[in-house]
Amino acid sequence: MATPAPTEHAKPDARRYVKLPSPFPMWRGGELHGAQIAYETWGKLNRARDNALLLFTGLSPSAHAASSADDPREGWWQRMIGPGLALDTDRYFVICVNSLGSCFGSTGPASINPATGGPYRLEFPDLSVEDIARAGHEVVRSFGILRLDTVMGPSLGGMVVLAYVALFPGAARQLVSISGTPAASPFAIALRSVQRDAITSDPAWRNGQYSPERPPTAGMRLARKLGTLTYRSAAEWQQRFDRQPIRPDLKDSTPFTSEFAVQGYLTAQANRFVNGFDANCYLYLSRAIDRFDLSAHGEPEAVLRKAKVERALVIGVESDLLFTIGEQRALAQSFEGAGTETRFAPLSCIEGHDAFLIDTERFGREIRDFLGG
Repeated sequence: MATPAPTEHAKPDARRYVKLPSPFPMWRGGELHGAQIAYETWGKLNRARDNALLLFTGLSPSAHAASSADDPREGWWQRMIGPGLALDTDRYFVICVNSLGSCFGSTGPASINPATGGPYRLEFPDLSVEDIARAGHEVVRSFGILRLDTVMGPSLGGMVVLAYVALFPGAARQLVSISGTPAASPFAIALRSVQRDAITSDPAWRNGQYSPERPPTAGMRLARKLGTLTYRSAAEWQQRFDRQPIRPDLKDSTPFTSEFAVQGYLTAQANRFVNGFDANCYLYLSRAIDRFDLSAHGEPEAVLRKAKVERALVIGVESDLLFTIGEQRALAQSFEGAGTETRFAPLSCIEGHDAFLIDTERFGREIRDFLGG
């Protein structure tokens, strides 16, 4: 059963925890002992336990997708979750999980290895998207839920939902994949490999043996800057920044200092990320994205037919560099070929891959219409 989060006096915390079976075998080998998954919820589970919506996240978010009485801070999908919103908490019991392998309460490389008493670091077993899906399923089971109304996820979460229904046929009535893919493209794999190289080439990484006080910040900053570039589109950079000069207070006297506002923005994003995310967790999650391939479970249409999903919504963004609109279209076609009632929503947002975090009005309309149907 779920256990309450440890008491924290410094800040509000709505997280709850589920202990995973011990041992918890991993998809690519190895196992975890005493592992846990952090999650948050909104709304109420009805008596029939059939109104649950399971939300998986992208690579870096925590389970704090929206504010609540236990934690009033704004969440990463604040304008999407709540009474009357796209994920209507008057109707749905929304569960958002922090991915296995992450660093916001769920067990990952930064967690303590019970076998050694120190952080796992690179002793953490190989992480797969399937492991994230299975860990999320344990949260669902802890509530006695036999079948989800909907399983949903953006970005990495759009991959996890496919692994979820492949591993647990019939476990979800509906599926929503947002800017996900059944398998990463060579372009996206190449980009993420450069991000990982930036981290592992930082001398402070020390083959993963860095201390929390001295992480590989230079490598993490570079990785995040490159990531931020690929999460958006050239059209948005042009519209948002053009060639505006950097704010005077952000200038410094170092050689080749930043001169343009877009550079200042990238630096601010990188600094925020470095202060909030663990480098080894990033490496493990990034590699898991590259390795996922739905066809490892069989021919995609056959896998999705066996999944017994009644309805599917696939949302893609035309300006997305990482998970292209063609990949979204192919996924929708696979669902259609499997006999699933499918809705494909190609959106013309200019914000690129991150549009689901920004253009919540457009995404909210598509999701609300689908769930309302």
